[in-house]
Amino acid sequence: MENKLTQHQSKTIVFLPILYVVWSDRTLSNQERLTFKSFIKAIDWLDEEEKSFLFSRLEPDSPPSRTEMEDWYFTIRRFIHEEQDFESLSAMGIAILIGQDKELSQTLDLDRIQNQLKKLEIELGIIGQSAIYLFKSEHPTVTTTHSTEKVFEVEELAKFLEAGQGPIIERVKKIISRSSFAYVDPSDLNFYRNQVLEWCKIIADEGLGKIGYPKEVGGDGDMEAYFSVMETLSYHDLSMVIKFGVQFGLWGMSIYSLGTSRHHKKYLPSIGTLDLPGCFAMTETNHGSNVRGIETTATYHHKDNSFVIHTPHEKARKEYIGNAAMHGKMATVFAKLIIDEKDYGVSAFVVPLRDDKGKLWPGVSIEDCGRKMGLNGVDNGLISFDQVVIPREEMLDRFSSVNDRGEFESPIASDNRRFFTMLGTLVGGRIGIPRSALSAAKSGLAITIKYSDTRRQFGPEGGEEVPILNYRMHQRRLMPWLAKTYAGQFAMQYMTQRFLDRKEEEMQEIEAMAAGLKAYVTWNTTALLQECREACGGKGYLSENRIDALKNDTDIYTTFEGDNTVLMQLVAKSRLGAYREQFENMNFFTILNYVASKTKTSLTEKNPLIVRNVDEAHLLDPDFHRNAFEYREKDVLDSAARRLRRLIGDGMDPFDAFNVCQHHLVNVGKSYIERLVLEQFNAKVKEVEDRSFGPVLKKLYDLFALSLIEENKGWYLEQGYVEGVKTKAIRKMINQLCWEIRKDAVPLVEAFGIPDSCLAAPIAFGR
Repeated sequence: MENKLTQHQSKTIVFLPILYVVWSDRTLSNQERLTFKSFIKAIDWLDEEEKSFLFSRLEPDSPPSRTEMEDWYFTIRRFIHEEQDFESLSAMGIAILIGQDKELSQTLDLDRIQNQLKKLEIELGIIGQSAIYLFKSEHPTVTTTHSTEKVFEVEELAKFLEAGQGPIIERVKKIISRSSFAYVDPSDLNFYRNQVLEWCKIIADEGLGKIGYPKEVGGDGDMEAYFSVMETLSYHDLSMVIKFGVQFGLWGMSIYSLGTSRHHKKYLPSIGTLDLPGCFAMTETNHGSNVRGIETTATYHHKDNSFVIHTPHEKARKEYIGNAAMHGKMATVFAKLIIDEKDYGVSAFVVPLRDDKGKLWPGVSIEDCGRKMGLNGVDNGLISFDQVVIPREEMLDRFSSVNDRGEFESPIASDNRRFFTMLGTLVGGRIGIPRSALSAAKSGLAITIKYSDTRRQFGPEGGEEVPILNYRMHQRRLMPWLAKTYAGQFAMQYMTQRFLDRKEEEMQEIEAMAAGLKAYVTWNTTALLQECREACGGKGYLSENRIDALKNDTDIYTTFEGDNTVLMQLVAKSRLGAYREQFENMNFFTILNYVASKTKTSLTEKNPLIVRNVDEAHLLDPDFHRNAFEYREKDVLDSAARRLRRLIGDGMDPFDAFNVCQHHLVNVGKSYIERLVLEQFNAKVKEVEDRSFGPVLKKLYDLFALSLIEENKGWYLEQGYVEGVKTKAIRKMINQLCWEIRKDAVPLVEAFGIPDSCLAAPIAFGR
């Protein structure tokens, strides 16, 4: 059949744009066909031959051929120009009719025809403006034109994030950027473990292993630098970081924190150079988080001034001990001190594992834990002791000792306080791990955001494909995590300073804070990296793009240095008044009486105007954020205390009462930590209001605050603190903030200053 649509003096050409659009996906529904046919039958400005032709072009069994569709397309393009703007396909059809035959068009009522065609468009469900772009080479929508900008000085923000640690951070970056630190295939377990050891030796040779040790034993006495080193190393290989942390942190710092000067002089110099690789042997198979329940014994024999270290059964073995399977020569072993058959609780001892030739010490048995989900460059092992004899001097005796008469001594009278003072030595690890986790989170975000800025997919009809970072849902997936990562950075800097400037009377608070932040940051890292993996699609699944290593290596972060759920309960107990001398042996009833006397019985009345306020200025007001976070923290704590008191008052055993309320207690910990993180983020924003990056940092803060309120909106709605109209407004504001921060996202991850060699991800560089 002759293609009358493109023939001279054919009025059917006015239908050309609409027909092209309805056939553009090669299918025409029955409803569309009936609607179109009814329209053609009703109009009076086509003759029967023209109507018959149009009917023939609406048959589903004989759709237009590819050649015919191309003919239609090029005919449309021949009669319209790029600079022409059409409000509808009907207007475009009229323009084509005029362009084809001006004389014919003058005989027709074009306004009437266009209005009729516009109704047809509506009935067919065609969105004219969108469809018009099928016929234009450019489609400059808001989505397509939104792109990365640099509105602040990246280097200025990078320096601010370094918090005065720039020189040591830069020094570490240069080391891990060397060719000797090129990534290796982790599939060969022995090779990988030895490579990790070699990397740690290089770091030790640079003097970075002993950087936190006191100057009198050859160190720099700079614990802040130690944490900065660990955090920066975490941009590289995380097995190396954990090996570093075990050797110079757990092993070395346990000697420093639990031992006295003779232990420091004897061990720290060789630990700091890695001439004496060692372990931190606390965890047992039967007793992971419950250190008090460990079963390894250290029995004192006064006649020869020695301890006998013994593992009573298989389930009491030291398990998952880093550095044990291959390289460790000695270990700090936590064991129950037994003197004259009396148990004096947990103390720490230095115990040999291997001689200088690598042969196991008599009575020591070590089994390799084997391959793990991640961190396979760390040689974890299970250690058991069979009557291993060590001299009395090898007891780390800062907090407990055995005197020359064979009697137990301690400068701390309370067994309970002594135990928790000793465990306070773990605080350093609970600072190092979340800081390492933040580096992994930054690496994942840098890879994903840079990839999303260059990876193009889909786009408007007739337009170019769009960077996936321009899609609102993609922004929703990533921008809140970017805000949470910045929030975590500032919170951990605050935590580090509190630890470094600590006073004895603040230690309980600092320990709880460190436990909570460790849990909060590592949980976030685990969830963030999963989102990054998914956001990179199949590319994120390829090992060469590093997200798999980051995910697998940090997965364990949520459970070592303390299981996160247990740690959050520890925070809750601290908030309830735990670790005080009058609460000997964790007498929960006494704790609750104390809390009940201190907790307010009523909270500030909720202002009816506030619960419905959706003004932008209010939603972005730090006072609103602070009040919301504080309200939740206080109310959750108050309700937990009242609930526990009621259960115990009704006759329930305190232990059972705490078990019933575990979920509630975890929320007590979370709400406290979230409020703390918010405060530190806001403090940093105030500090830089007049800096080039001040406005974008404020947006990140706003996004962080509103995202957490949204995450907890069910609770806020239950409490009547907000109404539905306000949660909807918060959701819209979050979407808008994600849209605005998108243009700053690449500069924001560039400010992390991650060396290119450490990203090592082709997709991060558009490859």
